[in-house]
Amino acid sequence: MKKCLIPVVLVSFGFVFLFASAGVCSTTAAISAPQYKAGDTVTIEGNIDPGKDLYIAVSSQNTFAPEDTKGVHEIKHLEKDAKKNGFTKNTTIPDLYYMLTSNPEEFGKIAKKKYGGPSFFTQKGKRGLYETTWFKLANFDALDQVAKASLATIKTEQQWNFFKYAHESSYGINTIVKEGTNVGKVTIFARSILGNYSNRNNYWDKGTSISLDKTTGKFKASFKTFRHTPPNTKFDVYVNGEKSGGYTVKANGFWLNLGGRYMNPIWIVIGAILVGTYFSMIGAAGGMLMAAFQVMVVQTAGPVGINAANVLRPSNMALTLFSPLGSFYRYAVKERRVAWPVGISFGVGIFIGSIWLGKYATKYLPMQTYKEWLAILVVLMGIRTLYELTPKVMEKRKNIKAMVKKFNEAVAKAKAEGTSVEMGRIEPVKTGLTDYRFKFWGEEFTINPLLFGLLGLGIGVVSRSFGIGGGFLLVPAMTTLGALPMYVAVPISLIGTCFSSIGSFIGYLLNNYYPDLWLMISIIIGGFVGGMLGSRAQKLFSEKTLKIVLALTLFFLFFRFFKIEIWI
Repeated sequence: MKKCLIPVVLVSFGFVFLFASAGVCSTTAAISAPQYKAGDTVTIEGNIDPGKDLYIAVSSQNTFAPEDTKGVHEIKHLEKDAKKNGFTKNTTIPDLYYMLTSNPEEFGKIAKKKYGGPSFFTQKGKRGLYETTWFKLANFDALDQVAKASLATIKTEQQWNFFKYAHESSYGINTIVKEGTNVGKVTIFARSILGNYSNRNNYWDKGTSISLDKTTGKFKASFKTFRHTPPNTKFDVYVNGEKSGGYTVKANGFWLNLGGRYMNPIWIVIGAILVGTYFSMIGAAGGMLMAAFQVMVVQTAGPVGINAANVLRPSNMALTLFSPLGSFYRYAVKERRVAWPVGISFGVGIFIGSIWLGKYATKYLPMQTYKEWLAILVVLMGIRTLYELTPKVMEKRKNIKAMVKKFNEAVAKAKAEGTSVEMGRIEPVKTGLTDYRFKFWGEEFTINPLLFGLLGLGIGVVSRSFGIGGGFLLVPAMTTLGALPMYVAVPISLIGTCFSSIGSFIGYLLNNYYPDLWLMISIIIGGFVGGMLGSRAQKLFSEKTLKIVLALTLFFLFFRFFKIEIWI
């Protein structure tokens, strides 16, 4: 019996030696902890076969396929892009996926990328005002078998094509990955293939360290988790194709569920107060500035499957609705300087435009082109606003000139007496659908309410498309076309933005796009407080100063729409 056991033992040892020499079960790896906070550094170390390259796939257990989205616009957009990019509506990839490797070139190459500027600079991504480097993923058929096997949860060409789209397309990043690699404030692509930062010095590798001794096969790799990884996200780790364990990412701060970011609501309240104050003073750009605040500071991203813009826009409506309400009591009741016929006419027009016509805005006109036409419009308005301050124009508009003189005299008198200046009140002279006349500071002004009702239709379309109030178009229109002073134009604008905000918000809800609750509450509180502060602060500034600020705001929007500025 013992003689029979000897060959069996020898054969067993032979199989163990054979499998070990062939590399089977020779990979060992340990993860430094079972769970981390979002933004912490994960460390993985162990051994692989000597002479081999290191491929560590870190894959979230949560997955996404285009058919999973509930967004009306996302369904259409992803279906169209799937046909162009070689994947289908049921192609599934992990929400978050990283490849830590000693050989990144196996998965793609470093290339130059042009970005920024208007569409005629950036056609097909070959041109732009700025240039940087990025890591461009290779086609699936260019990967060798070792690289394909190491991808673990991404197994097919369709999955790889969808992975490329989700990490290299701005729409894919904003809808699926939610993690951008930025130059300045411009997202170039999403982190995917990561190498050792210390000897590669690529901006996308920052926070990643990989060491490998090919002689022994000993390795150690670490990388920073995504700062805004959703709470309780589970990850699986594969080393050279073999599953080696996993870890969980826990919350790190106050989580905005639909906003998709960690952000203390107090900071959002403070930002909304500042924007609301500015908005209530000049009656314009509150929605645009709040959108910029969300993009730059909050970094509103939305849940996986919903484009960031479709959470940002309805959340933005809180500012353009509640900031005007905060200032409305002073403007309408206490100071009585609201031209109601014009405000109501404009409000009805903008309500119809935002709730009905707005949904067709981008159906026939691409958003990039749409923004650029707006850019041309706002810069012309900015130039016109400054032109109105010239002596030649002021001489023609004697009523405004006389009003400004009276206001300045009142300010000087108030300073001398140590009191606050009292604003003039609107005194109706004639009320008609096409002819409304009123006196302000003893000077008579005439305006056509019907004309501004029709103008409201167009501004309502803009409001719905961008998630803003539309004041940046209305105020300069009233000061240029209507020849109204800023002190009258701003309260009218705030009426219009209330109507546009309600109409736009209803439009988003009808399409199942909802704001983030905490983001919206924070903006409501800050916007309302800012509105009250802005209405009080406006009388501290002259007509000329308010117009200059308005013009500068319009020039800012011009650069923003044309993607000329890198800081956004």
